[in-house]
Amino acid sequence: MDGPLDGVLVADFSRILAGPYATMLLADMGAEVIKVEGPKGDDTRTWMPPVRDGVSTYYLGINRGKRSIALDLRDDGDAGAARELARRADVLIENFKPGGMERFGLGYDDVRAANPGIVYASITGFGSGAGAHVPGYDLMVQAISGLMSLTGEPDGPPYRAGISVFDVMAGNHAVIGILAALRHREATGEGQKVEVNLLSSALTGLVNHSSAYAAGDVVPYRMGNAHPSVFPYEPLPTADNDLIVSAANDGQFRKLCEVLGIPGVADDPRFARNADRTANREELRPVLVERLATKGAVEWFDLLVAAGVPCGPINTIDGGFAMAERFELDPVVTVGEGDRAVPTTRHPIRFSATPVGYALPPPELDEHGAEIRKWLGDKDA
Repeated sequence: MDGPLDGVLVADFSRILAGPYATMLLADMGAEVIKVEGPKGDDTRTWMPPVRDGVSTYYLGINRGKRSIALDLRDDGDAGAARELARRADVLIENFKPGGMERFGLGYDDVRAANPGIVYASITGFGSGAGAHVPGYDLMVQAISGLMSLTGEPDGPPYRAGISVFDVMAGNHAVIGILAALRHREATGEGQKVEVNLLSSALTGLVNHSSAYAAGDVVPYRMGNAHPSVFPYEPLPTADNDLIVSAANDGQFRKLCEVLGIPGVADDPRFARNADRTANREELRPVLVERLATKGAVEWFDLLVAAGVPCGPINTIDGGFAMAERFELDPVVTVGEGDRAVPTTRHPIRFSATPVGYALPPPELDEHGAEIRKWLGDKDA
């Protein structure tokens, strides 16, 4: 069965993470994605270790489902092939520095002149205005946006998140924008430009912290693993390992106290409501820790979840995959066959009528170059 984006052709001029992650999601949903790479290939091909069969697992993780063609856009013939691909595409996605695509006749105005229905998605670091000259890297945006000021212990240095969180977020926002623009084109026949930048993705992604500043004129600060507005909502020690406990409302807190064998604590006026618990967290924490010390994290997890209390052990990545297997989420899908078989992480969305697919393994550089060049040269195609 074809995916929901079957028949959509995506010209992918992006590289590194945000753009390739977005186009992988589109490919999973049935779009035909042609990955345009420079003669040396996407930078992530060389980002190693770790590796699998000599190929960067970074690259493998975000490039399944695509066909690759290597084009040197400084070469007139290759640039012409790229422009022809853009003319035929439904979607073009790029993350060059602002103005970079224009040098090759591939800017939005140029592509729209030849292909009025194009959905042209640009991902930048800081937009196409006054921030256009600033290179966009996730770590920079984590610093500039304020995320790092929120990450770490209160008396320690700021820390980056363990992943390139805003690259991934911007990739998701690009997919949302592309799908909305395709819906608009379906209704009107008109394409449009979709612009996403990492800093805007970061600020909206900071959600309650952004709102604290924008709506409350409050500048949040580092609190380690604590939450500024909810308690308990952090790791708490057990007999062996820490356990995340997320009793975010009064009902959940009452259930927590019942499972811990201290039901009266939920009626204590210092702890009865969330605002009270948050204000008196230093008095409440040792009461909870004393009870949690009687069992291990996994045992408490089973007991508390059964009672409807959100919680979870702090796993390493392998533990996260194991938990997904336990919950029958089937987190790993193998793409390709034989020597080309690559285990990858399952697409996050499930469709009841148009399931996603995993047709192609991550391509080798220019693996499909000859066939794509032949197709682009066929004016009747």
